[in-house]
Order: sequence, then C-alpha cells, then structure tokens
Amino acid sequence: METERIPAVKMEQHRTGRIGWLRAAVLGANDGILSTSSLVLGVAAAHGTHGTLMVAGVAGMVAGAMSMAAGEYVSVHSQADSERAELALERAELSADSATEQKELTAIYVGRGLESALAEQVAKQLMAHDALGAHARDELGISETFRARPVQAALTSAGSFAVGAIMPLAATAMSPKVGMIPFIAGTSLLFLALLGAAAARIGGAAVTLGALRVTFWGALAMGVTAGVGSLFGSLG
Repeated sequence: METERIPAVKMEQHRTGRIGWLRAAVLGANDGILSTSSLVLGVAAAHGTHGTLMVAGVAGMVAGAMSMAAGEYVSVHSQADSERAELALERAELSADSATEQKELTAIYVGRGLESALAEQVAKQLMAHDALGAHARDELGISETFRARPVQAALTSAGSFAVGAIMPLAATAMSPKVGMIPFIAGTSLLFLALLGAAAARIGGAAVTLGALRVTFWGALAMGVTAGVGSLFGSLG
C-alpha cells in the first residue's frame, strides 16, 4: 500500500519580516534628513554663514545619530526585557500546571473559531511539539518575526540617520549664496518624498500617499524651524 504524499506547498512571501528593521531604518533616515535640514535652515534664516551652516549640520548629524542609537536601544531593550519576563512566567506556569495551560490554549482556539474538540486536539499537539512556543505565539503574541532586537534597532537607526543627514549636508555644501534657503529646502523635501515613496514601496503601501505624507510634515517642520531662526536672527 502506497503512502499518500502531501504535495509541497510554495510559501508566500510576506513583508512582515521586514517590519522590525524597516521601521528603524525609515525613522532614522527620515529624522536624519528632516532634523539636519531644519537645523541648517534655522541657522541660515538667522543669517548664519555658509561655514556656520556646515558646522551646525555636521554637529547635528553626529548628535542625532548617537541620540537615535541610544533611544532605540533603550526602548527596544525594555521591550525585550518584558518579553523575557513574560516567557519566564509562562515557562513556570507550564511546569507547574500544564493541564490548565492546555485548557487556556484550547479556549484561545475556540475563540478564534475552531470547534471545541478540534481546538483541544490542536492545543494538545502544539504543546507536545513546543508548548512554550505555542503559548508565546498564541497567548502572549510573541513570535520570532516580531521579537525585539535592541542592537539591530540601534545600529539601523544610527546608520540610517547618518545616511539621511548626509543628503541635506551635501545640498548645503553645494548650495549657492543666492537662494540658499530655497535650494536646501527644495532638495531636502525631494529627498523626503523619495524616502517616503521607497518606504511605502518596501512595505507594500501606497507609494504616492507615503511620499505626500512625509513631504507634508517635512515642509511643516522646516517652515517652523526657519521661522524661529528668522525671528531670533532679527532680534540679534
């Protein structure tokens, strides 16, 4: 008697695996472009010299990259600590009373639409295979795809911030003395629009909407910063 073979199933390629690093990369690059260009525009509006603009931009890039790295590491590490604590508690509960934990898992599957008998069978088989993994995924919402990775988030944010900051710095270095502010603002908004479109494309969202969203908030931030710089420049 021949054993029935289960046909191979081609796994679909989803974008959820990109969420962790994509969020940090987009946030870092966006902040790099926006923070640096806004800083430079604020100094320019306060009648700063070309050299002063470059010094302010470079200082902002270094400080911003370190700030992004520290902030991401601390926040994501806190999430990782919480995940480890939850897993330790679940491991202890499984060791103390696995029968009750199986009932909890069964109830979760019933709540998702399975019949009681099937839910109990699924819970039993999954716990026999990997009890902690099943509870982490279905009870706590912790999976390998979405696990907190502090070092990855910190390095991604710092690196992407620096890359983003280089763009307005390059525009500042090449800007003419006449029309310097419109040139820096225009090129920076173009960079932001391209970044928003690229991020939307990678994440599978609407490209045009992503570009417009980033450009709008970027223009608002630059306008406010330039206005503050102009105000203090006139007072000086």
